[in-house]
Amino acid sequence: MARFAPDHGELTRKALEIHRRLCEEYGCPIAYFHDHDPLSELISSLLSHRTKNRDSGRAFQALRVHYPDWAALRDAPTPEVERLIHGVTWPEQKAPRIQSVLCAISERHGHLSLDFLEAMPVAEARAWLEALPGVGPKTSAAVLSFSRLRRPALPVDSHHHRVAQRTGLIPSTLDVGPSHAALAALLPPDWDAQAVYDHHEVLMLHGQRCCYFRNPACERCVLLELCPTGQARCAGLSSEPQGRVGPAPGHARPQN
Repeated sequence: MARFAPDHGELTRKALEIHRRLCEEYGCPIAYFHDHDPLSELISSLLSHRTKNRDSGRAFQALRVHYPDWAALRDAPTPEVERLIHGVTWPEQKAPRIQSVLCAISERHGHLSLDFLEAMPVAEARAWLEALPGVGPKTSAAVLSFSRLRRPALPVDSHHHRVAQRTGLIPSTLDVGPSHAALAALLPPDWDAQAVYDHHEVLMLHGQRCCYFRNPACERCVLLELCPTGQARCAGLSSEPQGRVGPAPGHARPQN
């Protein structure tokens, strides 16, 4: 027998109910964790890929202390930049990539700033960012949402992605990149930046505090009656292979 596939309206209702329950659990609205300008947020996001937040935060601060502005970082010797960010994952890749991104912004925009994105529609701003080398949907959304621009763009990290897969909001085969569009399409188009940010944060927090990569705490999950994966696990019938859902677990973000 063919398995029933929920329609878009059903998934939207489910996404909103998940949002409601998790906001009750974790407390919405959730405070923004920092107030970077969008260019600084882009650098911070590029440093954070597959890196613990305490390590990427130290690297970001090292760059800020060492260079008077981001133009100086752009023009610095690449081995020097690599030494300053040595605590992140793959510094030998991130140093030239960050400098390449800064060069591309300077060439395309005429000077080194992303403040102009504030005047662009969200979709256009994201497309502009994603045309930069090494910038994908998660980074473009983070720049618009987490920076002081405060735009309604939905990032999806590994925790968020895992919860969305297990609850059936997206297929288990959908990777993180394309999941951004699929999950954003389930949210009301009139949601403001705070509501979209809250949605990402509560799904991320739930992945960190309950829906673990291994051995999720399904028995105490506020989403259990909405989650086919959790119901199967609690019934001892889980067919979810270890490591199939989502990439390796990420790391909690420091709230500063």
